[in-house]
Amino acid sequence: MSNPGSVMETDTVNDQPVAAPQHGFFERLYTGTGGFRIVGRRRMYYVVAAVLILIALLSIGLRGFTLGIDFAGGTRIQLPAAAGTSTTQVSDAYANALGHAPVTVQKVGSGAAASYEIRSDTLDAAQQDKVQTGLFEAFHPKDSSGTVSRNAISIAEISSTWGGQVTRKALIALGVFVLLTMIYIAIRFERDMSIAAIASLFFNLIVTAGLYSIVGFEVTPAAVIGLLTILGYVLYDNVVVFDKVEENTRGVLHRTNRTYAEFANLAANQTLMRSINTTIIGILPIIGMLVIAVWLLGVGTLKDLALVQLIGMIVGAYSSIFFAVPLLVSIKERWGPVAAHTRKVLNKRAGRSRAPRDEEESDAPRRAAASGGAPRRRESVNDAPRSAAPRPGARPTGKRHKNRH
Repeated sequence: MSNPGSVMETDTVNDQPVAAPQHGFFERLYTGTGGFRIVGRRRMYYVVAAVLILIALLSIGLRGFTLGIDFAGGTRIQLPAAAGTSTTQVSDAYANALGHAPVTVQKVGSGAAASYEIRSDTLDAAQQDKVQTGLFEAFHPKDSSGTVSRNAISIAEISSTWGGQVTRKALIALGVFVLLTMIYIAIRFERDMSIAAIASLFFNLIVTAGLYSIVGFEVTPAAVIGLLTILGYVLYDNVVVFDKVEENTRGVLHRTNRTYAEFANLAANQTLMRSINTTIIGILPIIGMLVIAVWLLGVGTLKDLALVQLIGMIVGAYSSIFFAVPLLVSIKERWGPVAAHTRKVLNKRAGRSRAPRDEEESDAPRRAAASGGAPRRRESVNDAPRSAAPRPGARPTGKRHKNRH
């Protein structure tokens, strides 16, 4: 019996599956010949997905998220970039003034408008004065008129009420986007594909959020925007993969050379290299954004957007191939005509594998005689050798001569 996940080639004369030729890893990857058992090993991928989801949920529930100042509230301090030389020096000056490090320090803007943005917990008036004095004595910043002044250091307080409003609006935006995506999926695909695509969407959401929680990346409005962006990417990748599955499985119930799982596995192989290329092309500018904008230029506002997109695109590429397609096959084979068709194909394949053995057993006497061995004796009344004397009452078996008188 063939494994439902294995991919077979078809003998066009006898319509019988034959084993696909063995090729190298990269050849199978680029040609998409179906040499990778993606669907056949779906239990392993389910275990991987379950472990990732469990770890993500535990981290979210126990550790939570590192919320940015826009969500949690706090104090924002801005220092002209010309006054400082690095975020480390700015952070050290803050720590010397208050005795503890700020939440984050990042460089925002460019050119003359560039500044260091310090995010901290909510500071009272006395603490704000200490920080302003400490930063002024360390860097002697100049205001817009070019005069060295304490007023060049601006301090703004973000209330928790404002943070709550931003959080609520972000959650509403995320919920609306997910709902619209689910409606589109339900219209675009048939029922089973819709279930698999929506499950892949939530898998991507949970794992990406879990990684943010585990690593401790700060959740900002830019991170939420990036999360919405990668949901669109996951949707696009699922559409590409499922379109190929639909193309390969069209009319599958009228064919007996392959099961639905084998056709779906072939579709996953044929789109695997495309998904890898799309992901690589997508993450290259993101890596460039992280390296050039954040590391070299110090534009920290782009970091939050880039990080969530980098994580989400990698997780999305994995989920569309190794989670959505196997889940679709499992749903299809659970009930309905596909389940009956799979049993029919496998039973037919098993019958063909038994046929040569039956033929071999029936042909044993002839092969034994040809090899000089004694054929197996048959239990029959007329099985006596011709040279032996006939038994009483036995009818002659020789041919009667026509001209005998």
